[in-house]
Amino acid sequence: MAEPPIVIEHREHVWYLLVQASQLEHMIMCQYLFAEFSLKTDGLTGEQQAAVDRWRKELHGIAVQEMLHLALVANLMAAIGAAPTFGRPNFPQACGAFPPSVQMRLLPFGEAALTHFLFLERPEGIERADAAGFISCDPPPEPVASGEIFPRAQEFATVGHLYRGIRDGLTALVAGLGEEQVFCGSPRAQATPELFRWPEMVAVTDLKSACAAIDEIIEQGEGAQGDWQDAHYGRFLKIWEEYTTLRAADPDFEPAHPALGTFTRQPFDVQEPQPLIGDPHSLVLAELCNLAYEVILWMLTRFFTHTDESDDELDVLISGAIAMMAGVLRPLGTELTRRPAGPAHPGRTAGPAFEMYYLMDNVVPWREAAWTVLIERVRQIAGRCASHASGDQVIATAAQRVAAVADSLEAARRRSSEAPGPL
Repeated sequence: MAEPPIVIEHREHVWYLLVQASQLEHMIMCQYLFAEFSLKTDGLTGEQQAAVDRWRKELHGIAVQEMLHLALVANLMAAIGAAPTFGRPNFPQACGAFPPSVQMRLLPFGEAALTHFLFLERPEGIERADAAGFISCDPPPEPVASGEIFPRAQEFATVGHLYRGIRDGLTALVAGLGEEQVFCGSPRAQATPELFRWPEMVAVTDLKSACAAIDEIIEQGEGAQGDWQDAHYGRFLKIWEEYTTLRAADPDFEPAHPALGTFTRQPFDVQEPQPLIGDPHSLVLAELCNLAYEVILWMLTRFFTHTDESDDELDVLISGAIAMMAGVLRPLGTELTRRPAGPAHPGRTAGPAFEMYYLMDNVVPWREAAWTVLIERVRQIAGRCASHASGDQVIATAAQRVAAVADSLEAARRRSSEAPGPL
C-alpha cells in the first residue's frame, strides 16, 4: 500500500514533525537499551550464551545508531532555526504522542520484543504485525488540508515514511522560499563529525546536507531502496531467526531476565497506573539509573543548544555524556534487571523506566548559569551514589565515574575562565 503524503507547507510543519522524530528516535533507543540490559550473562549452555553475547553486541550497536539518529534530528532542527529537544513522553505510549499504529513499551529481550522491533523498523512495502498487546486504540489523524497554518499530528506508517515526508517537505520549502531562508540556523550550532566523534555525523547547512542526514537515518533503519539486509530491520531479522532456532531446540531457553519497566513513582504524564518498585534495594538502584539518565540528557541538551562555549567545553560535554551512558547508566541498568521488582510483581525483576519526572526543556541559554547548575547536579549525583556504595561494587564504581565526569566539567570551566579574551 502506498504511503499517504505528509503535508508540509511552512516551517512550523517541519518543526512539529522533527519534534516527533526526535521523540520517536529517543524512545526507540530506550527500548533497545532495555532489551540489551535484560540479557543474561550466565546460566546458559555454551552455545546459548555465545548467541546471547552476539545479540547483546548487536542490540547495543543498533541503540548507538539510534543515538546518532537523534543527534542528526537535532542538527536538522538547529539548521532550520528550531531548538533541538531531548524531552519526550514517558513510557508506555499507546495513543497520543504518535500515530495510533506507532506504540512504545519497554520489553525484556524475547519473542514479543523482537516482533515489536521488527514492526518498528520494517521497510516500506513489507507488512508485519506488531507484538501482542500493541493494539491501535484511535483512528489515524485526519489528513492536513492545504492552507492549514497550525502544525499538528500526521499519519505515518513507518519511521522511513516520516523521514521521506520531512525530506520532500524541505525540498518544497526550498523551492518556495529559497535555501538561505529555510536553512537560517548558524553552522556553529551544528554537531560535526569531529565534535561528536562520529564519522557518520552530518552537519546540516543546506538542502543537500539535510537530505544526506535524512538518508543516513533511513538507510541505517529500514535500508536504502529495499536493500535492508544490513540495516536495523535485517539485523533484527537475523537475531529473530537464530532465537527461534535455539528455542525450537530447547523450549526452556530463556535468554533474558524477566525485567519489568518499573517506576519509582507514577509518571506525571501517564494516566494508567504503572508498575512501581517495591523492593527498597532495587529502588535505590532505579533512582540512580534515573539520575544518570537525567544528566546525560542535560549534557546533550547543552551541547546542542550551546551559546559561546569553546570547542574544549563542547568536547567535555559530549565526552561526559558518553562516559555517563557507557560507564554509569549501562552497568546500573544491567544490574537493575537482575534485582527483584518487589512483592507486587512476583517472578519479575526490575528494569530502568528511563523516567522523565519533569519536562527536560527548561534550560537557560546563559553559559555560566547553565554550567553552574549542571556541575552542581553531577556532584549531587556522585554524592548520592557514594552514599549507597557500601557493599555494592556496581554503585561504588558508578560513584567514582560520576565524580570523574564532574571533575572534567569543572576543569573545562576553569580553563575557559582562565583563557584570554578577545583583543
